[in-house]
Amino acid sequence: MRKNIVAGNWKSNKTLTQALALAEEVKTLASQITTEAEIILGATSLYLLPIKKVLGEGSKVKISAQNTSAYGQGAFTGEISADQLASAEIPYVILGHSERRTLFGETDDIIQVKVKQALNAGLLPIFCCGEPFEIRQAGTQNDLVKIQVETALFGLSDEEMRKVVIAYEPVWAIGTGLTASAQQAQDMHAFIRSLIAIKFGKETAHEISILYGGSVKSSNAAEIFGMPDVDGGLIGGASLVADEFINIVKCA
Repeated sequence: MRKNIVAGNWKSNKTLTQALALAEEVKTLASQITTEAEIILGATSLYLLPIKKVLGEGSKVKISAQNTSAYGQGAFTGEISADQLASAEIPYVILGHSERRTLFGETDDIIQVKVKQALNAGLLPIFCCGEPFEIRQAGTQNDLVKIQVETALFGLSDEEMRKVVIAYEPVWAIGTGLTASAQQAQDMHAFIRSLIAIKFGKETAHEISILYGGSVKSSNAAEIFGMPDVDGGLIGGASLVADEFINIVKCA
């Protein structure tokens, strides 16, 4: 059975003191609920180790990096390689987020390399895909997402593919207050799962967790997560408030 996952993406928010306090609060609240969902916090790289220490061993809450280098160790100033993250026992890494694509020029080919680097190092990638507003308006969102998924993931083995989490994020709904309807989310998730089934088989496709990201709140999470092909969410702004984030987790 595939996992339900709720992952917070803190992006470049919070000072270290604030981030540690937020992690502590999320950990405490998570310990007070019963859930089978995997809970993940995606923090800026500088904070990963101190947050991991706050969460401690055996916590319900796991930690994720927000990015990794397309290169290994070497003369790549400012980069953090996948094997460095793995050596620090950071289990997850978010790759291909729309902000990395639009603000930092990451192409599908670069993201493909990063996914492979992460898997080779033993990390679990949370691979992001999704369309901007003009593509949705034109009705060609499936075409774009198909290219993103095929380029980044179709070079993987079946065993590698089973380790990937996919996050569908309609770019037009990230930080805008707009949210895809539950049916729009379901339609895209089902389409993505069908792509995986064609390439890797139905069994593998059934095991892959596909998350929705895009202005998810506790007020709309239950409806979205209730769709048959939606396995949780990649949460932005709402993950910066501990009780709101945990209320979203409860919906999963």
